[in-house]
Amino acid sequence: MTAPLRRWLTPMVAVLAAFAVFAGPMPVTAAPKPAQPAEHDDDPPMLNDLIETTNRDYTKAKAKLEKSKKKQLELAVEVRRAEAALDDLAPQVAEIATQSYRTGRVGAIGMLLQSNAPGSFVDRASALDELNLVNDKKLAEVNAVKLRAETAKLKLDAEVREQRKLTNDMARKRTEAERSLRLVGGEGLTGGLVDATSPVARVAPNRAADGGWKPESCNQDDPTTSGCITPRTLHMYKEVKRAGFDRFVGCWRPGDKFEHPKGRACDWSLQNSGFAPWHNNDTRIYGNNLAAFLVRNADRLGIYYVIWNRQIWFAATEVWSSYSGPSNHTDHVHVSLL
Repeated sequence: MTAPLRRWLTPMVAVLAAFAVFAGPMPVTAAPKPAQPAEHDDDPPMLNDLIETTNRDYTKAKAKLEKSKKKQLELAVEVRRAEAALDDLAPQVAEIATQSYRTGRVGAIGMLLQSNAPGSFVDRASALDELNLVNDKKLAEVNAVKLRAETAKLKLDAEVREQRKLTNDMARKRTEAERSLRLVGGEGLTGGLVDATSPVARVAPNRAADGGWKPESCNQDDPTTSGCITPRTLHMYKEVKRAGFDRFVGCWRPGDKFEHPKGRACDWSLQNSGFAPWHNNDTRIYGNNLAAFLVRNADRLGIYYVIWNRQIWFAATEVWSSYSGPSNHTDHVHVSLL
């Protein structure tokens, strides 16, 4: 039996010890700079890349919002100018309206018929034509200014709606990025090297009608040892495998009073055989992604807690906290089931 395997068979640190260190996160020691793995077009985006993209989008949205606010001010000035122009034209419009009211529809004909000589008729016709041209010009000016004011108001309303949308989008993007990072343990735990999304696990069977999880017996053969595990643990094991995490894993073991002897826990190694701490992007991303998959599907799988890379996550609190013990869990991801 190798030394790493003997370390795995030693008793797991008491879970209650984790609560004693909830007060503050323990700093993660810096690892040697690993070689960058080859990138492929079909690789899922890393959360740090997604957050960077989100922040770029946020910055663009913020700049667009500032531009929109400036445009809003310009449109407001345009509306005020158009309204002032309408106020200036109001007396002239009133004068035309009064004249029309005074002369009536037949006023122009009456004006022409009052002439008793050809020369007088021509003069009156010319005067009437000139008056109509003046009035038409004034009315056209009024209508143009009125249209300008209405158009500016419509643009202003549209700009306000766009600002509200941008503000809401910015808040949503910021919330999504912050929540995603918190969910997987933040930069300290993952360094941002974790998939932005995880596969959705199938819900574990035998869930209670109220949404809770009933206790189960250790009555299923453990695929990793000669011991036993619960049906819920077996379901979790199959779902993790189905999600593509196929490196070494060990579940049942004797030696403590916690979940392993009860068949309710598994330790997922970063290696194909045995256990060794993460030392490059490949092993760290594997551990990050596995822990993220378990946390993101905790409610569907009936997970109690997850320990990874000196941090522990409880389903009851849904936050990561510092963890210390005989094993710092830098060589495997531990998961316990309810």
